Amino acid sequence: MKQNPILLDEEESDNPLDMLTNLFDVAMVFAVALMVALVAHFNMSEIFSKDDYTIVKNPGSENMEIIMKEGDKISRYTPSENDNPVSGSKGKRVGSAYQLESGEIIYIPE
Repeated sequence: MKQNPILLDEEESDNPLDMLTNLFDVAMVFAVALMVALVAHFNMSEIFSKDDYTIVKNPGSENMEIIMKEGDKISRYTPSENDNPVSGSKGKRVGSAYQLESGEIIYIPE
């Protein structure tokens, strides 16, 4: 009995783990799409720009945080982390400063 040589040359994979490679690709596409959606939802597109920026989270509260980007350096300032441990003093907000279009800075105490 002769067997057909074409059928013997076909290599079908019987490995059930082969489909995991396709699932990995789908998971990666989903993860990237989720990250893009989060950036768009929270209006965080300036993080990926070349411009310098400053973000103030929770202004005026005790857990206020200031995030600054200057060039390629991103720094984070949390007032509670930078308290003076020797004197035990803490800072507080005492006013607001505004810069006019002319470059003049106006301080308004609270």
